[in-house]
Amino acid sequence: MNVKIVSKSGQVPRYQTTGSSGMDVRAYLPDGDLVLWPGDRYPVPTGLFFAIPEGCEAQVRARSGLALKYGIGLPNGIGTIDSDYRGELKVLLINWGKEPFTIRDGDRIAQLVFARYETVEWEPAESLDETDRGVGGFGSTGK
Repeated sequence: MNVKIVSKSGQVPRYQTTGSSGMDVRAYLPDGDLVLWPGDRYPVPTGLFFAIPEGCEAQVRARSGLALKYGIGLPNGIGTIDSDYRGELKVLLINWGKEPFTIRDGDRIAQLVFARYETVEWEPAESLDETDRGVGGFGSTGK
């Protein structure tokens, strides 16, 4: 998949290993560091702008090392960048940790995963087909 990108820093997201599904995204903070205090949420600029192909999305995901070591995550779980968005990618981070966390220009703050998706057209029905699970919800299939 080819994706057009504009980068204020001149850097583009990249895979760290050949088996990586996510590319590391870096903070763009040319005016200085940003401190996230415990409980704070902030849209961290990346200086990146995309033209994602129609039928695709970019998913912004937390970095597991930041989550484990410092309690830094994404309050919405996974962020979605739609194919028709042309604004700057800002990564919404939250500090769930107990200590302030400093973000510096160029720090790796998130991962970016691209995915194709289907557009759904609803088909009204009077009933649905039966399955072994049926209406069993949370925890219904056991541990």
